Amino acid sequence: MGPMGDMTEPRWLTDEEQRTWRAYLHATTLLEDHLDRQLQRDAGMPHVYYGLLVQLSQAPRRRLRMTELAKSAKITRSRLSHAIARLEKSDWVRRENCPSDKRGQFARLTDEGMEVLRRTAPGHVAAVRQAMFDRLSAEQMTQLGEIMRVMAEGLEPSGPDADLPWLR
Repeated sequence: MGPMGDMTEPRWLTDEEQRTWRAYLHATTLLEDHLDRQLQRDAGMPHVYYGLLVQLSQAPRRRLRMTELAKSAKITRSRLSHAIARLEKSDWVRRENCPSDKRGQFARLTDEGMEVLRRTAPGHVAAVRQAMFDRLSAEQMTQLGEIMRVMAEGLEPSGPDADLPWLR
């Protein structure tokens, strides 16, 4: 039975849709692996940790509430807490209590974290450029950007019953 209680036939992927879907999965898996390997080699951290450092570097006073950081990174609070604990061990991030909310905490990028970001960013940008942008024409890049925005808008959780990763 379908979601409306009726008996509907699944909308199977066409051959072309199947090829596109598999190409997307293949490319995104390889891209994430490529970026993880580059960041592990250059800074000893996975791609998701680098993204957290970037988010903090762009925040006012280089700090964000943990809930806001989880929301912008689109990860669970548990995964964020684990990542921040690892980043704290490297002295790249420090947790600070929120004076206005006894349960709230901030994550703050330390000077050491900012320095590792400065050292790592050129290699990371080169890896992104080599893996993605150097392979696309200007028209393809514009199309890919538009496609990704449409997909993200359609997948962004909203509404009171939305399953939001940062609330898990």
